[in-house]
Amino acid sequence: MLLGAVFKRLIRTGSLTVIDHRGERRHYGEPAGPETVAIRITSLSAEWRIALNPKLAVGECYMNGELVLEQGGIFDFLTLVVRNLGVHGNIPFTGIQRGWERAMRLWYQFNPEAAASRNVQHHYDLDGRLYDLFLDTDKQYSCAYFPTPDTTLEQAQLAKKRHIAAKLNLKPGMRVLEIGCGWGGLALYLAETCGVEVVGITLSHEQHAIASSRAQERGLSDRVKFEIVDYRRMLGRKFDRIVSVGMFEHVGVPHYREYFAGIHNLLTDDGVALVHSIGRSEGPGTTPAFIRKYIFPGGYIPALSEVMPVIEQSQLWVTDMEILRLHYAETLKHWRMRFMAQWDKAKALYDERFCRMWEFYLAASEITFRHWGHMVFQVQLAKKVDTLPITRDYMHDAELDLANREKPQRFAKTG
Repeated sequence: MLLGAVFKRLIRTGSLTVIDHRGERRHYGEPAGPETVAIRITSLSAEWRIALNPKLAVGECYMNGELVLEQGGIFDFLTLVVRNLGVHGNIPFTGIQRGWERAMRLWYQFNPEAAASRNVQHHYDLDGRLYDLFLDTDKQYSCAYFPTPDTTLEQAQLAKKRHIAAKLNLKPGMRVLEIGCGWGGLALYLAETCGVEVVGITLSHEQHAIASSRAQERGLSDRVKFEIVDYRRMLGRKFDRIVSVGMFEHVGVPHYREYFAGIHNLLTDDGVALVHSIGRSEGPGTTPAFIRKYIFPGGYIPALSEVMPVIEQSQLWVTDMEILRLHYAETLKHWRMRFMAQWDKAKALYDERFCRMWEFYLAASEITFRHWGHMVFQVQLAKKVDTLPITRDYMHDAELDLANREKPQRFAKTG
């Protein structure tokens, strides 16, 4: 069978047993042992789909119960496959498909305002109780910052907010715009700890409602406002600082010029912006078909080689750049383990098929950051060369000061 030929060429290290739809067992790779991963494929149709379009079909078949793990879990199976694929991930016999993906990549990333709104709502307007099952208590849905291996998820997400606030070099009374405010945690932190005014914008009605409610509960509604609006509709407004965490992945390469021009126009002359985004270290690529179809339609993880030329043309200075390696892998590990522990509650909200879809998304994402070249970059931008201190010492000093000023985290889960 074609799938057998794929596995024979692919699996050289590690051990995989495949049980086909007829019940026949075939072994690939190193001799079978306690670490062997075993999968069962329930139909001939599933075998052909996995062989011909694995980046979509593996996830779909697992989600639909057509690919069953008999030994190990989906995380173990994907780890085995990715380790054999190497950094570039070229699956045998899929050259035509890769060519088609490359040809269509810009179309997949086309995100005019109406499409951007639909794409955001597809993911972020799910039942809010789902996110409570696996996120930290502040509902931070982006890469955390782990200063030490034993840092908890709650501590790491607080450290992330502190790290970002330090880079913004905030002063009391400043006006801050957060593009893509999530459930409001960062905006509330900046207002409460740094004494600034924040406008957080989102396209998710669910996030907007929760963020607004949290601001009211914290007594911060006079300093933190949340709006449902596209960043392209913020014309004529000015902010001392702009921060965007985990939103740039939804912009798309065709819109990068528009995005950074918007940041330039929204900043005051002495303004500073901080963009925190997932990035790919191996150069431009495409969003995996499963993620694009089921999880983040319109989403794309950029390479710095796609981002920096646009910034260079936007009349903005790159005043600092940091690459966070493996921090998102650790974040996703925490999320995956928490989700698996709450499987029955997630199933009660949706169904078994949804749970398998979500597990596949979290597992595949963690593996991508741990083994396949994805990382997070934080790029600091300013209009003027002398807006910020010329050494990074102020960031370290600010983090220490913020840690001393932080109030106990009182964010309660909603839902």
